[in-house]
Amino acid sequence: MKRRIGRISLVVVAIVLVIVLIGPFLVPVPPLEGIRPLAELADPDSQFIEINGLSVHVKTMGQGEPVFVLLHGFGASLDSWHEVMEPLGQFGTVIAFDRPAFGLTERPLTWEGQNPYGSEAQVALVFGLLDHFGIEKAILVGNSAGGTVSMQVALANPERVSALILVDPAVYNGGGAPGWVRPLLATPQMRRLGPLVARQIQTRGPELIEMAWHNPDQLDAETIEMYQKPLQVENWDKALWEFTLASRPSGLADRLGDLTLPTLVITGDDDRIVPTKDSIRLSRELPNAELVIVASAGHVPHEERPEAFLDAVLNFVLNQSE
Repeated sequence: MKRRIGRISLVVVAIVLVIVLIGPFLVPVPPLEGIRPLAELADPDSQFIEINGLSVHVKTMGQGEPVFVLLHGFGASLDSWHEVMEPLGQFGTVIAFDRPAFGLTERPLTWEGQNPYGSEAQVALVFGLLDHFGIEKAILVGNSAGGTVSMQVALANPERVSALILVDPAVYNGGGAPGWVRPLLATPQMRRLGPLVARQIQTRGPELIEMAWHNPDQLDAETIEMYQKPLQVENWDKALWEFTLASRPSGLADRLGDLTLPTLVITGDDDRIVPTKDSIRLSRELPNAELVIVASAGHVPHEERPEAFLDAVLNFVLNQSE
């Protein structure tokens, strides 16, 4: 009897292993629908600039100093700044770009050397943009995960950053899957299923956008379309999965004392993605930070309350120049 039970157990284990190891390759991965050429998705003012071997989607406005470099958050694109780019351009040069895995920036699936979706490559990309435009110093304006990258850039070379403007920055939480999970996510089986997981943003996206706003009733069709446009780029799902695999905890919470640059922390009073209390805490723990809480705003005050956002930014910049 024991021998029979042992044989049955081995059979069960073998079946489970077959399901786990082979099953994912049997799951159908249908082609993406609604894919359009970049030429159709680009705007008349779109620029595509090769930086560090990557074709980067960029928009610029204004001229002279100060120079503002705008870094959007997860799931967004440079269009997230469309309400504030032109007004900022009246005071200096504005450069907005699509971070790797987002917007219309190239989404490579193979590469040699540095992973373009990793944090080191994203930091290097910012320096590459500054070099391309011949800019010695810039004010970095980063929303959410874009704030994380902005802080990493400042830590890497503070001589090239004149100030930081951190908009609901993701500092104390986030950074991808736990370390023990990442090897599993990188297996051939999960690389097969990963893009299907990434495609969930198609159905969950509208819900997340609403969560980012204090008053979702103010969302219009144009804003929804703005967030959906990058989901028409070829291989967006595979690139988003590669971005997920490359994500790591930033460790920024342990290095705040090294960020002595003038810093403005802006948060909506109703941020349900990066809690408002986290931004308040950050402003207190940074050595040289000011805090502005925008009333009746969520995670993207530059979209939801652009006038209040601009007032905070311009007051900060003018104070720094005095």
